[in-house]
Amino acid sequence: MKEHHYTTSVQWTGNNGSGTDHYRNYERSHTISVEGKAAIAASSDPSFRGDKTKYNPEELLVASISSCHMLWYLHLCSEAGVIVTDYTDNATGIMAETADGGGHFVEVTLHPTVTVKEASMIDKANGLHEKAHKLCFIANSVNFPVKHQPVTKVV
Repeated sequence: MKEHHYTTSVQWTGNNGSGTDHYRNYERSHTISVEGKAAIAASSDPSFRGDKTKYNPEELLVASISSCHMLWYLHLCSEAGVIVTDYTDNATGIMAETADGGGHFVEVTLHPTVTVKEASMIDKANGLHEKAHKLCFIANSVNFPVKHQPVTKVV
């Protein structure tokens, strides 16, 4: 089996001068980076004292699933002769907190709106979402359901 390795760097940037001496005295801000790429400004969800103007890990997880699905889907459409002219997904995720303060995702739902060149392509386009789901590396790596509610239309 071929392996792919990924390296990222996460740097906490939220020390306000006293470190973590108290739960309310530090920011949850951090930077996510990969060598040679633009950094991503991140924080925790505002529910957990994070900065609402920055991405949080939960949003990035949902975005990763959505992005992976889209890339596989477009690949499969190109192989199947389905001409996609536009693709937008407004994915949603649900995370449940547990009594100990932790939590876990219970589901992610993808809501792709796909525009195809011809009406004759709609049925095939709709069917390819399931195959894309089965091939998506990220969806295959999570322990919760990833659902799909696609809408396909013609230009």
